[in-house]
Amino acid sequence: MDLTFDNPVGLAAGFDKDAQYIDQLDCLGFGFVEIGTLTPKAQPGNPTPRLFRLKKDKALLNRMGFNNGGVEAAVERLKARKSKIIVGGNIGKNKITPNEEATRDYLIGFETLFNVVDYFVVNVSSPNTPNLRALQDKGPLLELLQTLQDANHKKNTPKPILLKIAPDLNQGQLMDIADIVKQTRLAGVVATNTTIDRNLLPTTKEMALRLGDGGLSGAPLTKPATEIIKQLRAMLGSEAVIIGVGGIMSPQDAKDKLDAGADLVQVYTGFIYNGPAFVKNINNALAK
Repeated sequence: MDLTFDNPVGLAAGFDKDAQYIDQLDCLGFGFVEIGTLTPKAQPGNPTPRLFRLKKDKALLNRMGFNNGGVEAAVERLKARKSKIIVGGNIGKNKITPNEEATRDYLIGFETLFNVVDYFVVNVSSPNTPNLRALQDKGPLLELLQTLQDANHKKNTPKPILLKIAPDLNQGQLMDIADIVKQTRLAGVVATNTTIDRNLLPTTKEMALRLGDGGLSGAPLTKPATEIIKQLRAMLGSEAVIIGVGGIMSPQDAKDKLDAGADLVQVYTGFIYNGPAFVKNINNALAK
C-alpha cells in the first residue's frame, strides 16, 4: 500500500472509535491504529448495556451500533495528535440513512478524513446496524466501492481503500467479494468482522442467546477467520493486501494469520483479555 509499518500488529476498529487515544496507543507498541467506525453525523449507538464478556469462551459480545461523535470531530483530534503512527479510517453509514443513500454517507466519511488518515476501510459488515450487511451483496457493493474509487482517483495522491468483510459469508459470497476487489482495484480486504453465529461458543451459547443480538469476537473466531484469510489469499493472489483480524488471543494466533496469507494483523478482544503488554509479546514472538 506504499506504507511503511513499524510492525505488523494493529488495533482493530471499534476500540478508539473517535481517535481519542492515538498517542497513548502508539506508546503500547502498535504498528498502526484503525479508528472508527465513523459516520457523517454523531450518533449514540444502541441502548445500553451493549458490551458483554463471555469469559469461559474468551469472547466478547457487542451491539454498539456505530456509536461515535461524528467524522468532523475525529478530524480535529487527528490534526492535534503528536504521534506519527499509521492511522486507518474506518467509515460507515448513519443508522437513519437508508441503504439506497448509503453511498453518500461513505463519500462524506472519505472526503472528510482524506487528509488525516493513511488508508480507508469500508465497513459494510457490522451486524449491529439494521440492514447494513445487505450492502455486501454484489450489486450494491460494486456500486459503493466503484464510487469511492472514482473519488479516490481524482485526488493527486490516492489512498488505499480496503473492504471489511463478515466471517459469515459462504463460498459464493467470498468469490463475489474477491471479484469485486479485483474489478474495483481495491487495495485489499480486512478479514474479518464479528460473527452472529452463536454455535461457535462451546460453553456460553445459552448465555449469549439470553443477552440478545450482537456480534461475537475473540477465541471463537480464531479458526473461522484464519480459514477465510486462507481462502481469500487463494482467490485474490499475491497483489491484494489482507489484514487478518478475529480471535488473535496469543502470539501463535497472530503467526497463524500471517502464515495463512495475511500481510498485517489486528487485535481487539485479545488485547482486552491479555492486557497492555499483548502487542509487545506478539511482536517479540514474531521477531524470534
